[in-house]
Amino acid sequence: MARLQILELPEGAGDDRPPFILVIDEVAYDNPVYERFVEDSELAAGLANRVGAQAVLLFEDTIDIPANDLTLTHVQEAADGNVIRLRVEPDLEGFTETVMTEVAKAQAEVIAARQQGGLR
Repeated sequence: MARLQILELPEGAGDDRPPFILVIDEVAYDNPVYERFVEDSELAAGLANRVGAQAVLLFEDTIDIPANDLTLTHVQEAADGNVIRLRVEPDLEGFTETVMTEVAKAQAEVIAARQQGGLR
């Protein structure tokens, strides 16, 4: 199943929000989405424009972006001298499916707009 990640870029002087690249990885080369992205560069540009990204990158391999590690660890020493470690991991079950559904909707809208001549 494909994954979505955000790669934050350094902010410029006039940026209202931090610029970013949408990274989609673990997409098989024989996946129709991968084939459409390779064949139609405007599809990726349209998706990037719609979500506010600088670009959309698609990979078959797993791309690990260290800044996206959401695991939090807190270490504290208790009054009795024992060390307490608390590890918090996010529950993102269903998140990927929800985002991929929204990406598919956005792709369909880009294709429809392109067919109607609204996107060049």
